[in-house]
Amino acid sequence: MIVMFGLFIPDQYWWLMLPDLALGLYAQLRLSATYRRYVNVPVETGLSGAQVAREILDRAGLNEVAVAEVAGHLTDHYDPMRRALFLSSENYSGRSLAAVGVAAHEAGHALQHQAAYAPLRIRMALVPVTSFASQAVLWMFVLGMFMNMAKLVGLAIVAYTIITLFQAITLPVEFDASRRAKAQLLRIGIGRGHERDAVGKVLNAAALTYVAAMVQSVMTLLHFILIARSNDRE
Repeated sequence: MIVMFGLFIPDQYWWLMLPDLALGLYAQLRLSATYRRYVNVPVETGLSGAQVAREILDRAGLNEVAVAEVAGHLTDHYDPMRRALFLSSENYSGRSLAAVGVAAHEAGHALQHQAAYAPLRIRMALVPVTSFASQAVLWMFVLGMFMNMAKLVGLAIVAYTIITLFQAITLPVEFDASRRAKAQLLRIGIGRGHERDAVGKVLNAAALTYVAAMVQSVMTLLHFILIARSNDRE
């Protein structure tokens, strides 16, 4: 999106790029460093991430929710449409504090789904329109190479309003999943003493990436609103 900013944003607004760039970089570096630190610290129970997720799900009566392995680094996610929990290989088989923390977090999303947690339901409803808005932004970038940028600003505002709303509702969903994860880990004998602090640091670092995404969306939306106001004055 930085390239797009270069095409859309007047010079007087360049400084608006700095907060989201700095926070985004910091969030990613913190997550990477925290994960690397605790991925080598074994959990005292010896359980793997997959086993922890399965235990949490089964205790909640979610025996039908599958726990599967997926390729990639930190590609862990819960798919509410498929009713399945996917863990990256290092967290699926890993028996570290980082692995069980991430696995419990994803299981927390399944618990939200079971409880019909309102923010999750809203987020699920927003997925199709947000996907469309994200694709529209990419097409606006392409069209911006061949036509007057000012004609696309209104569409960009609409698209980023949707994306920002999606990011806003994502925050309570992710924080609540982490809260549920910590409670469930305690119930199965994980997360006491130093383990609690370690798991908390991993989950907090992951949550910061969602905060950074929210800030980026807000600042990008503000960019386009300022451009629209500048165009109206001309």
